[in-house]
Amino acid sequence: MAVASLLLIIIGSRRTPRSCRNFPLERSCPSSEQTCVSREKLQSFSSRNSNHHISPPSPYLLSRLLEYEQHHKRCDPLSKPFDRTSQELVRKNEDLAQDCRYIVFTPGNDELATTMLSLSSSFLYALLTDRVLLVDFDPSMIGLFCEPFRKSTWLLPGEFTFRDRGHLMRKQNQKQDQKLQADTASLLFLYLSMDYDDHDKLFYRDETQELLKNVPWLVLRSEQYFLPYFFLLPCFRTELDKLFPDDKETVFHHLGRYLFNPSNQAWGAIARFYDDYLVKAEQRVGLEIKVGNPYETPPYLMLPHILKCIQEESKILPRLQQNNTTTRITILPSFRRKTSKVILVESLLPEFYSELKNMYSTRPIADGEGSVSVRVYRTSSHEGMQKSDRNYHNMKALVDVYLLSMCDVLVISPFSTFGYVASGLAGLNPWFLKNPGDYETKPLEPACRRAVSPEPCFLFHPGEYVPNAVHHCRGRLGPVPVILYCEDFVFGFKLGNLKC
Repeated sequence: MAVASLLLIIIGSRRTPRSCRNFPLERSCPSSEQTCVSREKLQSFSSRNSNHHISPPSPYLLSRLLEYEQHHKRCDPLSKPFDRTSQELVRKNEDLAQDCRYIVFTPGNDELATTMLSLSSSFLYALLTDRVLLVDFDPSMIGLFCEPFRKSTWLLPGEFTFRDRGHLMRKQNQKQDQKLQADTASLLFLYLSMDYDDHDKLFYRDETQELLKNVPWLVLRSEQYFLPYFFLLPCFRTELDKLFPDDKETVFHHLGRYLFNPSNQAWGAIARFYDDYLVKAEQRVGLEIKVGNPYETPPYLMLPHILKCIQEESKILPRLQQNNTTTRITILPSFRRKTSKVILVESLLPEFYSELKNMYSTRPIADGEGSVSVRVYRTSSHEGMQKSDRNYHNMKALVDVYLLSMCDVLVISPFSTFGYVASGLAGLNPWFLKNPGDYETKPLEPACRRAVSPEPCFLFHPGEYVPNAVHHCRGRLGPVPVILYCEDFVFGFKLGNLKC
């Protein structure tokens, strides 16, 4: 049964959320589900993959998460401190109680992957600054995830509205000298999206972080994975080294696995597809292909490079005999055991799945490639374009990204936040396909290259605030030893474990 069909059945039987006093709008009422199936089952799925080792979370990170859950429960939207603090905020009381300080995350766009990346960054910021994280989801995101914090909620009540209480910076007099408002404000907006300006980028300064400690309410808007920059700030480095002492390339893996447990509706589709098509394979290969403009870079131009990557350069899949072979194929009984491989294709365009399926179902494996059986399946997102404004399509995207994360090998497109999330959740160093714009202009370059870290890329970082003592060391940004240049985007950087 296809993923889309499973989702139609499951979503159609979804229970109506319970009504609750603090959540008059249905979209903001916590789910009535008492048990999150995926929270327990994902552990067993992860243990099935023995092809790579992922460092477990540090004991200190686990203890801090437990402390955070207790703090969140004391201050969540169902608590009396929240009622008191929010009422004082509406009355514009500048002397708010400091026992519960909040950061409210608002997505920078309606795409699932970018929301997951920026939300995980916001959660780490809440952990570093002793704030309570609340999320202001629109209807397209409701019902995708379980509540991450047990016996509590992270959903902002629907009736809670933000008044224009000021941004991080304000302009004064004709010289436009900037002065931080954090010393007097009770609520500030932090704009960390890709098009942020120099005023917004002051967030990435130690002195700004010191001033923000006095602000009870922060509202953060972003669609970026901005947490790598925290490792460049001295005010956070000590705590980060305790949270992630040895392995800096599993930050998103541990935070993402903790925060983003698929809802029971989504998990039903994930588990059924995995058991029906993936579970028996000895190797699962996830292939995520993103095409910005299919008219500028049509699939027929991309496919030869994709095949060169997966068959020749990475040697993930076996080569096939040429389709102009005239030799008649005779199938003889064989007692030789075949290695079973499965390709899971995720793309908004169906041509890639159709071509790969046709090739591996009609053409024999080339001589010298061993005894291999290859099957090709596709995820549910073959729709020509992402329709992320509807909850149903975001649900399908969540199913797809988790199925990719259950693969043993990942080949993803450059500059793809969807591929970033799949690789990060899997804890796998992906193979990056060549940039589509280079297929014709740089045909002799490798079709793909292996990433040195599964961490997502901070694509549009505040470059002017990178420390001056930056030097090159085999692709690493210094002087901080965990910051690497991104393989797929020369202007971005990411977390990793490489040493000079």
